[in-house]
Amino acid sequence: MIISKSFKMLLILFALLGFLGCSSKPEDISQRTSKPAPPAYGDILIDSSIGDASNLIPMLSSDSASHGIAGLIFNGLVKYDKDLNLVGDLAESWDISEDGLAITFHLRKGVRWHDGAPFTANDVMFGYKTIINPNTRTAYAGDYLEVKDASVLDKYTFRVSYSKPFAPALGSWGNLVVLPEHLLKGKNINTSDLSRHPIGTGPYKFKSWKTGEKIELVSNHDYFEGRPYIDGYVYRIIPDPATTFLELKAGGIDRMGLTPLQYERQTDTHKINEDFNKHKYLAFVYTYLAYNLTNPKFKDKRVRQAISYAIDKTEIINGILLGLGEIATGPYKSGTWQYNPNVKGYQYNPEKAKRLLAEAGWKDSNSDGALDKDGVPFEFTIITNQGNAQRAQCAEIIQRRLMMVGIKVKIRIIEWAAFVNDFIDKRNFEAVILGWTTGPEPDIYDIWHSSKTRPKELNFISYKNREVDELLLKGRHTFNREERKRSYFRIQEILAEDQPYTFLYIPYALPIIHKRFKGIKPAPIGIDYNFIKWYVPKAEQKYRMQE
Repeated sequence: MIISKSFKMLLILFALLGFLGCSSKPEDISQRTSKPAPPAYGDILIDSSIGDASNLIPMLSSDSASHGIAGLIFNGLVKYDKDLNLVGDLAESWDISEDGLAITFHLRKGVRWHDGAPFTANDVMFGYKTIINPNTRTAYAGDYLEVKDASVLDKYTFRVSYSKPFAPALGSWGNLVVLPEHLLKGKNINTSDLSRHPIGTGPYKFKSWKTGEKIELVSNHDYFEGRPYIDGYVYRIIPDPATTFLELKAGGIDRMGLTPLQYERQTDTHKINEDFNKHKYLAFVYTYLAYNLTNPKFKDKRVRQAISYAIDKTEIINGILLGLGEIATGPYKSGTWQYNPNVKGYQYNPEKAKRLLAEAGWKDSNSDGALDKDGVPFEFTIITNQGNAQRAQCAEIIQRRLMMVGIKVKIRIIEWAAFVNDFIDKRNFEAVILGWTTGPEPDIYDIWHSSKTRPKELNFISYKNREVDELLLKGRHTFNREERKRSYFRIQEILAEDQPYTFLYIPYALPIIHKRFKGIKPAPIGIDYNFIKWYVPKAEQKYRMQE
């Protein structure tokens, strides 16, 4: 899954910006019947993912796999706590000027990089200068280009000032911008060996990476928040969820994200109930069908609207998610202050879809059931990534529904690395099914602003709307919650009208974790926020980390 700028920081374990009133507390479907044993150091958690990481320097990657790993290796100045409040990370505290235009960070003393070098304010300054360097291949420079001035006041004090109010300012100083100056100064970050052998300050140190197989981390015994109880973290890459589930049942992994079918129908067995705990909560994620807006087929918004009317989202949620999700109407989930519940809806209406297509010039000229225009049939290919059965199934439902209104759809499933590098980054697609991981901060500048369409940037569909551009700037340049809310409500109305995406659904996160891991406390942010406090009682430990 591609990941947005705001979510990068929620990936400290996923630190993101925001002041959100969140929806309900995640559900913990636990089978515990006795009081857990005392915490103990040791054991390894074996996690799983359908896709490999791409780059473990946070500012250079845009996928959730990379940021999930990097979030255990790197720290930011700030992070989000369990209730989505900003708290200190490498910064012990900060002062904000009365006009809100300057932030002075007071950094922790005694923190060391994993190679033993001391962390100082110079590392923050170096990271800041690196991310705004036009030669750095990053999608996230925008927030830091808002900075008017940055200065190192002393070894442990860093100050930034802005020329005008910038609402995401404080939250933006997460783990995207802190880099080891002593290792990178004078070098090209784009080709740095740290992308595959990172050195951070975080709770886990990098150990090894076998491409397409696994990434191994070991605990940082000198971590400033205390040594993590779990000695090792292994991230196994298993492209097929069915295979992953077999590995889970066989004891080869300790954690995975269940599919709805696995959650509802395949995990209600005595053995799984005895060995695992399931969790369920509405994710900060949405899945969408996006159109390459440089393609002539999709330039007319009536065509995009028609496709949205032709797709039965309820069918997708009930048939693929087994009801474990909500219809998406825009880039925000319900229960957040920025969510607009009154935007234009696209309930399933194939007849309206046909009328809009006819208005746009697409008609069945020879009564064969297929639409054409100027002798050219309406057909296109939807691409999506390998290893995500829900997206593939979604594509099949869309294919069938669009055929009913006269549009022929082909589906192509592509391995993740090639999917990102050869298709998304190169804009080599007609339509794509993907997901954005979002968060409590509503700023979506990097995804929707018309200036963010260059290679490696996140507006890969080339969406351009002058009013949206203005509203995005207005939303990020005021601290007033109600003014921001008006901007984001209006953005949702415009996106609903333009339909650059057909917003499909917001799924429930469905993690399952072996019961020997204790200390997991579900909260509005999810379950990973306190990973360093998870533990396995001594008597239940299964693995030993090899040096």
